[in-house]
Amino acid sequence: MKRLPLYIAVLCACAVQAAEPQPLAVATTLEPGKIHEECARLEAGEKRTWHWKANAPVDFNIHYHVGPEVFYPVKRDSMRGDGGTFTAKTGQDYCWMWSARDKAATIEGRIGK
Repeated sequence: MKRLPLYIAVLCACAVQAAEPQPLAVATTLEPGKIHEECARLEAGEKRTWHWKANAPVDFNIHYHVGPEVFYPVKRDSMRGDGGTFTAKTGQDYCWMWSARDKAATIEGRIGK
């Protein structure tokens, strides 16, 4: 059996670790009528946990684009918080998006692995 030199084994281990998704903290203040998005590439079957809270009602969705069309696997209106586990049905760039309504809103949360 042929052994890899140590430096190649270390490089391989680092490449695997770098591919792991990192949790993302969400902390923002939205002015009335403004949006905030956090986007990530997910392959079919990949999961992300998420939770957030706001000090004023906001509209929230998880969406993706196919050409000019927008698809909303998750869509909530006038919420002060939400959370769950999202599983991608197809490989896409997915975006978690918050929209302030008629007053400013401070949002705090996390999108995890």
